[in-house]
Amino acid sequence: MSPMNPAGESAFWQGRRVLVTGCTGLVGAWTTRLLVARGAHVVGLVRDRVPGSDLARSGLLRRIDRVHGSLEDLPLLERAVNEYEVQTIIHLAAQTIVGTANRCPMATFEANIRGTYHLLEAARRSGLNPDVVLASSDKAYGDQRGGAYNEQTPLRPEHPYDVSKACADMIGRAYAVTYGLPVCVTRCGNFFGGGDLNWNRIVPGTIKALLEDRPPVLRSTGAPVRDYFYAKDGAEAYLLLARRMAEDRSIHGEAFNFSANFRLSAIDMVERLSRLAGGRHAPRVLANAPNEIPHQEVDSSKAREVLGWKPRHGLDEALLETMAWYRAHLARAQADAADSNTLEFRAA
Repeated sequence: MSPMNPAGESAFWQGRRVLVTGCTGLVGAWTTRLLVARGAHVVGLVRDRVPGSDLARSGLLRRIDRVHGSLEDLPLLERAVNEYEVQTIIHLAAQTIVGTANRCPMATFEANIRGTYHLLEAARRSGLNPDVVLASSDKAYGDQRGGAYNEQTPLRPEHPYDVSKACADMIGRAYAVTYGLPVCVTRCGNFFGGGDLNWNRIVPGTIKALLEDRPPVLRSTGAPVRDYFYAKDGAEAYLLLARRMAEDRSIHGEAFNFSANFRLSAIDMVERLSRLAGGRHAPRVLANAPNEIPHQEVDSSKAREVLGWKPRHGLDEALLETMAWYRAHLARAQADAADSNTLEFRAA
């Protein structure tokens, strides 16, 4: 059976009890959708009610078991892991916005560091020994002065968000090595895809501006290079790694980079999106984003060789799919607003 064999994937996940933290987020929603499609019994940790999230609007949220609360609540996590007899944990919940981390580092440390060790401790205490896929980030590597990161590259973060991900990353390995908890860490680049409602991020913000016939806004100078990664490919990567963890104990405690080699500067990404959308406005460059790493490049050779992983989507294909999602989402939001105004008018 090939590592990327969809039939084999479905057979493995059928009825498997999976806890997904961050299930309403960008990658969490795509991962949850894929798990449900493959027959898994999904338990989602939901902190906030987000009616506009793709998971809620699609009705998928009603098809999974939901535990309402936060990663900082250790008794809640222990109850969830034990009562649902969780076999696999895919830990995606985090405070993911660099600007928010700069303004409010304590909240980021609480969610990303304390939240991670609480989840791992709940898994350890349960006695169920669930496989844990722990999402770190390429930001954990810090500024490597332009070189490509592989899994042997030292973690050298300097700023709050980057440090929080590196700490969670190392805590995951500590639980694997010290307690034998089956943990693997993923380090991915900048995710994009339909369902990301944080308009400060470059892809959704640019697409929204283009669809509304406005100039896109760049917070940075436009020069920083990022390794962009389509969320649908990310979801496939997480599920493949989780399955391989159940089959091959030798990879427990390992980190895996995932990258589709979509490396662009911020200005190049904006211009590419503008070309695909037929935009006619030059971007506004604010150049006021502090603590930006100038160049990030992820080497995913290990995941390709050890796991047999490869991305399924090309860049333009992924961007066009993403744009179509936002076009439909914004049209639906506009229709909902019109319906709401009509109801208010009639009530008046």
